[in-house]
Amino acid sequence: MSKSIFLDAPNLSDIEKQYIAKVIDSGFVSTVGPFVSEFENKFAEYLNVEKAVSTQSGTAALHIALYELNIGKDDEVIVPALTFVATVNPVLYVGAKPVIVDVDPVTWTIDLNAVKKAITPKTKAIIPVHLYGNPCNMDEICDIADRYNLHVIEDATESLGAIYKGRQTGTFGDFGCFSFNGNKLITTGGGGMVTGRDIKKLDHIKFLVNQARQESKGYYHPEVGFNYRMTNIAASLGLGQMERLNGFLAQKKEFNRIYRQELEDIDGIVFQGEYEGAESSCWLTCVIFKDDINITELQKKLTDKSIPTRRIFMPVVEFPPYKTYRNSDYENAYSIYERGLCFPSSTLNSEDDIYYVCKILRELI
Repeated sequence: MSKSIFLDAPNLSDIEKQYIAKVIDSGFVSTVGPFVSEFENKFAEYLNVEKAVSTQSGTAALHIALYELNIGKDDEVIVPALTFVATVNPVLYVGAKPVIVDVDPVTWTIDLNAVKKAITPKTKAIIPVHLYGNPCNMDEICDIADRYNLHVIEDATESLGAIYKGRQTGTFGDFGCFSFNGNKLITTGGGGMVTGRDIKKLDHIKFLVNQARQESKGYYHPEVGFNYRMTNIAASLGLGQMERLNGFLAQKKEFNRIYRQELEDIDGIVFQGEYEGAESSCWLTCVIFKDDINITELQKKLTDKSIPTRRIFMPVVEFPPYKTYRNSDYENAYSIYERGLCFPSSTLNSEDDIYYVCKILRELI
């Protein structure tokens, strides 16, 4: 077993150091230079898409996607209740109304019946979230969107490497948005990426994130832009991480396999389910427990054994800025939150670490 067990810490090596040294030696440390475009190209190649545009964060990616689709005042955007607040905030940034719906009790992703019921003449988009790396039912989401002429912006911030029916998540909707925060599968320290079907729109996003500067005319700005550019230092870190991405993904999936192998027979532990044709990236392995287990008490006992854990996201309607958008009881989202826990999933861990976590869990439950 390792000296420390990590929940979701980043995994950095000499490969990343070499890339960062290269960018420092080049002098291209800020937003001008070749490393950003190289990272974007490698990322697009990995997803098997034509183009990807880097941003400062996953939140910025979601914001610029909504902005590019002209979603704004009096528009409604359907989002799941069980997600990080960064899914909902960009909807408010553009002045639209988030319509918050419940999640599926098995996959924990957006509930499709709730989506259908939430659609009104003001609905303009759906933001499905591939929660903890677990793909949504993109076939049905895209069918609903086509039927009602809605945009789809995939929140793939947690699901890099996840597959739905042979395709990478983030490649189904009008736009797919990714995050490279320190706890994600790969990291650039911060940072994000936008992919999409419409190359002209992606070109325009690339223009907008650079303060809408028309470089052929010097410092000339024909539109209101955003300072959402990724730096070359961040991109160089991303290039190093891309070299190790497949290894990270294999580790995450192996950790998930071990957790299931060691814990699935315990009465009252339920793992996150997957839709047919879906293959999670297993960014975090999480479970829900039966009602008679005190999650707070269990977390404390695990901490005493040097095992870090994290509660599943609290439904966003619990927070003051979003309570006004509550429109149902969110039975599934609350049940999953109240009984759920995320286990150590960082690729800094060894397989022995994961077996140790399972051993202690079996002793405590």
